[in-house]
Amino acid sequence: MTAGPRIGSLCSGYGGLDIAVCEVLGGSVAWHCEIDPDASAVLAHHWPHIPNLGDLIAVDFGQVEPVDVVATGFPCTDVSLAGRRAGIAPGTRSGVWLHVARAIQALRPRLVVIENVPGLLSTQAHSDMEPCPWCLGDRGGQPALRALGAVLGDLARFGYDATWACVRASEIGAPHIRRRVFVLAVPADPPGTGLPGAGVLRWAAERRHGSVAAHAGGSGRGPGAGLRALASPEFRGRRLGDERCPDAAHAESERRAEGESEPAVRGRDVDPGQHGGAARVDLAPVEWGSFRPAIERWERLTRPAPRPTDDHGRLNPPFVEWLMGLNGGHVTGVPGLSRSARLRILGNGVVPQQAAYALRLLLDRLAGADLAA
Repeated sequence: MTAGPRIGSLCSGYGGLDIAVCEVLGGSVAWHCEIDPDASAVLAHHWPHIPNLGDLIAVDFGQVEPVDVVATGFPCTDVSLAGRRAGIAPGTRSGVWLHVARAIQALRPRLVVIENVPGLLSTQAHSDMEPCPWCLGDRGGQPALRALGAVLGDLARFGYDATWACVRASEIGAPHIRRRVFVLAVPADPPGTGLPGAGVLRWAAERRHGSVAAHAGGSGRGPGAGLRALASPEFRGRRLGDERCPDAAHAESERRAEGESEPAVRGRDVDPGQHGGAARVDLAPVEWGSFRPAIERWERLTRPAPRPTDDHGRLNPPFVEWLMGLNGGHVTGVPGLSRSARLRILGNGVVPQQAAYALRLLLDRLAGADLAA
């Protein structure tokens, strides 16, 4: 049996994208690259033997262990509709993409998997291709080069072809929208990369676990569970991964989509990390109201929902953890994290089931294009 692919994780967060890539392709994570101390604590708690390279900006990727796959959800601060909308440019948080691009250029992986918010489709960018807002003479009220264009342009400059899709967490059964953009890139000329084997797409096809059409079964719960929602009648025949996401003209709907849809509920609970890890049981039923069908559907696909509010009527971190499709305690069970740190880490993450579905969708699309050619 051949070993699975080695995965390099940039801007790792709590590891949600890594979980998805490992589920689809198998293999294992060779290293993380995460500077945030709280997110790094989550990574160290679950993967204590995997090195964390730390500050992406300071890493010499010419000296880093080569990997087959690079997965990254680089910071969305300056492309999110909730942020400054400064776009991808030197000196911005989302400008970290420039260092992600540097890593990709040095590592030359077989696959690149990128996840970010839908603001990637509408915020401006700065690159060698479009260094100023008037260079192309575009007067249509939109940036001539948007953030996704800069990402795709950099990938093309390094010799990669890419495809992308917008996928909502609700499309795989989650009780919230959470629209995200996913990009998959492969070398445009595999023989010229020096990579072994008959080609990148064949390599990926041999390793991916199921396809969009077939991956509807599975047992177990949490991020490793099969996406059984895709087999249910309400999802059959739906068109997923439509790239025609709203642009800046639909900023308000995107703003809602980027966040969680929090049910209007009443209930009390305490964080399992408090009081010696034992949560107090409150027998009063939660009033889910019109959200009940969505909550129950996600419960069937994952696990029972924790109480939505804590003992002080605040949003309960274990509930957000459940909304994100994570196993209980993935973030909230890590010692030493404050409530605000837990919520911030969870809010910055990706739903692994959503990312796994998007990756299968894009792999199938590339494979279909390869066959057609």
